[in-house]
Amino acid sequence: MRIGVIGLGFMGSTHLQAIARIPGVELAAVMDLDERRLAGDLSGVQGNLGGPSQVFDFSGVRRYRAVEEIAADPDVEAVDICLPTWLHAPVAIDMLRAGKHVLVEKPMALGADSCEAMIGEARRANRILMTAQVLRFAPAYQALRKYVSDGSIGKLRSAIFRRRCAVPGWGPWEMDPAKSGGGIFDLLIHDVDMCLHLFGPPEAVSATGHEDMPHGLDQILARFHYPGAGFVAVTGGWHHAGSYPFSMEFTVAGDGGVAEYSSAGRPATLYRSDGTVEAPVAEEKDFYQAEIEYFLECCRTGEEPDLCRPEDSAQAVRLTLLMLESRRRNGERLAFPG
Repeated sequence: MRIGVIGLGFMGSTHLQAIARIPGVELAAVMDLDERRLAGDLSGVQGNLGGPSQVFDFSGVRRYRAVEEIAADPDVEAVDICLPTWLHAPVAIDMLRAGKHVLVEKPMALGADSCEAMIGEARRANRILMTAQVLRFAPAYQALRKYVSDGSIGKLRSAIFRRRCAVPGWGPWEMDPAKSGGGIFDLLIHDVDMCLHLFGPPEAVSATGHEDMPHGLDQILARFHYPGAGFVAVTGGWHHAGSYPFSMEFTVAGDGGVAEYSSAGRPATLYRSDGTVEAPVAEEKDFYQAEIEYFLECCRTGEEPDLCRPEDSAQAVRLTLLMLESRRRNGERLAFPG
C-alpha cells in the first residue's frame, strides 16, 4: 500500500513515525507548504504531547506543495490528512474524488453537513473513509471498553472523562474557532467519541463553561443524560498558553466496580466491588501505529472500518456542537436526536 501524508505538523510527524514501523507500507508522497519540513527537518515541530524532534529522509519520497498535486499522483493509493481542522472536509472530498482512500485527523469536520458530504463522497467513490479517533486504539481505553462490554463494571452509575492542556501554538488558525473549533473540538472530541462508543447516544446534553480565546481559555463541563445511568460528564479544554501540561483521564463507576486511568501515572485499573483489583497488561504497540495499520488493512480488503466508522465520527461532531450550543445557553438541557 502506497500512502501520502498531507500536512507535516505535529500530527503529520507523529503519523510519519508510525507509518515507518508498519511492514509493507510505502511512504510515496508528502505535502506541505513549509520548505524546511519538505526537506525532512521536522525537528522544530511541537505538540501537546511534546515534539518528535526528528529529521526524516524524504530522498525517495515525492514532495508536493499543493493538495492538487498529490491528488493527481496515480501512485498514491491512500492519504493521511493532518491539516488544520477547517481543511479536513474539503481536502478529504477532493482526495476521495481523486480515487484515494482517506484517513483524516480528528475532528472529522466542524459541521454536520460537511461530515455527511464526506461520507456521501466515500460511498460514491467506493473508497475507505476513516477519522483518526485514536482513543479507540489506545490500550487504556480498550481496557475500559472491555470492562463495560463484558459486564465487569455492572450497571453504570457515573462516568467522568477529563482532558486538558495549554492552548497550542501550532498556528494562528487555532485561535479562530471558525477554523479550529477551539479547545472543545481540539481536545474533547476524543472523549465525546469515546462516550458514544461505550454508551451510545445520550438522550440530551447540558453544558456550562468559559470561553476567552484571546487569553487562551476554552473550557467546558458537559453532562450527557442517559436514562438510569447516574451521570456521564466530559470536561476540560485549553488552560492558557505556556507551560500547563497535557493530561487525560477517566473514572467510570458501576455496581460491579470502578475503572480508572490517568496519563499522569495511573494505569488503567479495575477496582472490583468484591475488593479485588485488575490491572491489564498494556500492549506495547503505539496506538497511532495500530490506528493506521487498521485503516490500511481496511483499504487492502475493502472492508468498512467497523471499529471506527465515519458515521460514528460524524455523530461525535454533532454532539460536540450541541455541547457548545448548551454552553452558549448557560447550561440549557438540549435533546440529542442521535
